Amino acid sequence: MNFELTDAQRAVQETVREFAEREIRPIAHLYDEKSEFPWEIVNKMAPLGLLGMIFPEEYGGAGMDYVSYALALEEIARHDGGVALTVASHNSLCSNHIYLAGSEEQKRKYLVPLARGEKLGAWGLTEPGSGSDAASLQTAAAWKGDRWILNGTKNFITQGTVASVYVIMAITDRNRGKQGISAFILEKGTPGFRPGRKEVKLGVRCSDTAQLLMEDAEIPPENLLGEVHHGFLDTLKILDGGRIGIAAMAVGLGRGALEESVKYSKERQQFGQPISRFQAIQWKLADMATEIEAARLLTLRAAAMKDRSLPMTKESAMAKLFASEVGMRACTQAIQIHGGYGYLRDFPVERYFRDVKLTEIGEGTSEIQRIIIARQLLGHE
Repeated sequence: MNFELTDAQRAVQETVREFAEREIRPIAHLYDEKSEFPWEIVNKMAPLGLLGMIFPEEYGGAGMDYVSYALALEEIARHDGGVALTVASHNSLCSNHIYLAGSEEQKRKYLVPLARGEKLGAWGLTEPGSGSDAASLQTAAAWKGDRWILNGTKNFITQGTVASVYVIMAITDRNRGKQGISAFILEKGTPGFRPGRKEVKLGVRCSDTAQLLMEDAEIPPENLLGEVHHGFLDTLKILDGGRIGIAAMAVGLGRGALEESVKYSKERQQFGQPISRFQAIQWKLADMATEIEAARLLTLRAAAMKDRSLPMTKESAMAKLFASEVGMRACTQAIQIHGGYGYLRDFPVERYFRDVKLTEIGEGTSEIQRIIIARQLLGHE
C-alpha cells in the first residue's frame, strides 16, 4: 500500500488550496447571505480546469485522476460547501453522464464546452414523488413522429436555473419498470422546457437548486443519451462516482470545522487560560481529527479504485456514508467548542454546520447508503 500522493496530485491540491484561500474564503459568506449563485468564483475556476477535472484533454478537460478530483473538492469545500457542490454536480453528474454514455458527436457538441467551463450542466433524476426510490419516476418520454416528447417535473436539481445543458431521465417504457428509463440531453431554451421554482435552502445557499418543468418538450432523436431503456443502469454508474465527490465535500467541511475550532480554542480565554488547555476540548478535537482522517482515507481509497477501473459501489457508498456523518459530527462539535459564538453568522462554523447536512441527504441518504452496502455484502441485487 502506498499512501503517498504523486507529485501531480500534490500540485493539484496546493493549487486549489491557494485558489480557495484567495478567491473563495473572503466572499463565501456574502454569497451565502444573499443566496446568490457565485458566478464570480465559477468563472475564475474554469481557466484552472476545475469544471472539467475528470475528463480527457481531447474533450476540453484537465485530464486529472479521481484522486486529484477528490483532493480538489476537499480544498474547495474547506471554505464553501455550495461552491464545492456546484463543481461536484457539474463534473460528476451531467458532464460525466455525457462522457460515459454519449456518442462522439454528443461529446464534441456538449461535453467540450462543459469541460471547458463555457457552459454549466445539470442532471435531472429526482422528482416530487421519487427521491430515494429513483426508479419510480414519472417523467415520461414518448416517441411521436420523428422526435421524443417529454412531460414531467424534476425536483431539487442543482444548477437548475443557471445551467445551459441538462441530462434528464424519463420513462420510455413503463411496463419495463426501472429497465424502461432512458436519458436525454436538453438545452436551455428548448420549447416546453423551463426551470420552475428556485428553492430556498438551509445550507449550500449559493448553490442553485430548482424545479425543472417539461410540458410537451420536443427532443430530437440525436439527443437520446446512450441506448434507449439504458438510462437507469447508466445512472447507477454515475452515482457511484458522484458519491466520492460528496464524500470529499464532507471531508472538506469537517476539516474546515476542525481547523476553525483549533484556532478558536487557542484564542478563547476562560478561567484564566485558553480553552485548548481543557481536556474536554482536547478530546473533542482529537475525535474530530481522527474521524476526519479516516473519512479522507475511505474517500481516497474509493477514488483510487475508480482510477483503476475496479468495482467500487460498496466502497463509494461506505466513503459517502462515513464521511457525511463524520462531517456532521465535526461541524456539530465545532459549534459546541465555539459556544455562543458558534451560533452566530460571524463565524464560519455556523455556515459549515448548515452546509454539511446536505451530504447526508444528496446523492442517496445515509439510509440508502446502508442498503447499498448491505446488498453488496449479502450479494443481493
